[in-house]
Amino acid sequence: MDAIVTDAADLQYFDPSAVLIAATSEAAMARAERAVGASGLRIAGKVPVEGARDRLSQQARMSAIWVEIDRDCGPAMDELLDMVARAARERRCAAVISTTMDMLDAVAARASVPALEIVVNGTEADRIAACASAIAAFGAPQTFSDVTADKSAERLRQLSEEVSRIASTLARLSTGPATGIRPAEAPATGEAPPVSAETVRSVIRARRLRARYFQEDLFADPAWDMLLDLLQAEIAQLRVPVSSLCIAAAVPATTALRWLKTMVSQGIFIRRADPHDGRRVFVELAPEASSAMRRYFADVGQVAVI
Repeated sequence: MDAIVTDAADLQYFDPSAVLIAATSEAAMARAERAVGASGLRIAGKVPVEGARDRLSQQARMSAIWVEIDRDCGPAMDELLDMVARAARERRCAAVISTTMDMLDAVAARASVPALEIVVNGTEADRIAACASAIAAFGAPQTFSDVTADKSAERLRQLSEEVSRIASTLARLSTGPATGIRPAEAPATGEAPPVSAETVRSVIRARRLRARYFQEDLFADPAWDMLLDLLQAEIAQLRVPVSSLCIAAAVPATTALRWLKTMVSQGIFIRRADPHDGRRVFVELAPEASSAMRRYFADVGQVAVI
């Protein structure tokens, strides 16, 4: 389906199907146009990232913005990401940011708002699914084209299952301690039990070996994989940026980012800005999560932890 481009004045009236596109290159713009068009939505305007800040400042009302990033545009991109994150946080519009793995850290440093959808190296189906999720979260009516006959329908079904799984996790966590971490059965005394970095690395290696014998997504457990990676980093006194943690999750980066937001919202992970680089954030275990992981390894002892 070809997208319909409307005049900028159309955005003065709220149109639940209108999407403003900002992109970092002509190729990025074309990808965004295809995704929005395939979703059956109206393209209200197309602007380069360098000019998007002024366009957004002039537009008091819009339904959605799509930002497509395939290269670093410096301060202009940073300012736009800040504006988009603020708009999503204040629920002034739905927002999707599509980016590459190379640019993920720069994007994640400024776009960590739960209501904002981030797609990393996404297929067309991933992009349509992200658009559907963003519009639905914003509360606007969905006017997507019929994708039941193509692969996008399967990706939308997978997204629904993925979001439902995360929602179920949130529901379970909300019925327990505020952080989602169970207290120790016996009062903890002194420091948490020591765990060697080699022990954790061995567990991570064992988990990765399963992919030699079975399809990797059969054992997808991004929350546990991220917990293990952060514990290993903590023991080795290393810092873990968002992009590295997404790789460690062993699932598509877009999925890993959704789980990362869940773990941060529950106080299991902590995001810390890089004091030397304003375009990067690190992720680490919250103290309670670190203690829980160490207690776990102490309890299982020599039993193989997979």
